[in-house]
Amino acid sequence: MYKILIVEDDLVIATSLAKHLSKWDYETEYVRDFKEILTIFKQYEPHLILLDISLPFFNGYHWCSEIRKLSKVPIIFISSASDNMNIVMAMNMGGDDFIAKPFDLNVVVAKTQALMRRTYSFGNQMNIIEHNGVMLNLSNNTLCYKDEKIELTKNDFKILQILLENCDRVVSREAIMIKLWKSDSFIDDNTLTVNMTRLRKKLEDAGLFGFIKTKKGIGYMVE
Repeated sequence: MYKILIVEDDLVIATSLAKHLSKWDYETEYVRDFKEILTIFKQYEPHLILLDISLPFFNGYHWCSEIRKLSKVPIIFISSASDNMNIVMAMNMGGDDFIAKPFDLNVVVAKTQALMRRTYSFGNQMNIIEHNGVMLNLSNNTLCYKDEKIELTKNDFKILQILLENCDRVVSREAIMIKLWKSDSFIDDNTLTVNMTRLRKKLEDAGLFGFIKTKKGIGYMVE
């Protein structure tokens, strides 16, 4: 499991980040003693750091500079001070990315995933497909929407994967059946309808109404 260290003065934000990232199978820790950030970093050995600029005692720029003396671990700055000067300063001090407050937790996950892939070459292990705030995790067959993790069956996952990989295009019933059962023969056509109905109910329970469109006589699509 890959570890993320959260260095954020606002406890509500820190715990919210930790909770959300844990849903994506990250181990998280957030700093409580802001005099000991470097010591905590050495002990925890994170794979990535989320670092606020405004901190007690010393600011995020100071700690980024100190960490860079020891490590090339990826660092994402998070701050409400998101003017061009602060963004440029964050990059110049050794930051790898910048997220402005207030932020969408799904954006934090997407940027974290992308930076992890670039840094550690995880390849498909960490892949996600994102569409309109919906994030399909290809590594653990889960869907995340508005801070809620939606558990999927094997068929749920396969249906969403083929639809999201073909956004704005109609996917035929036959193509989906082949994806699910490796064949469109000897399968009752109603079986796909039952699977689709169950998946739509699961999505609606999470607030995703009309996410999958039916194109009568052709198939399904996500717009």
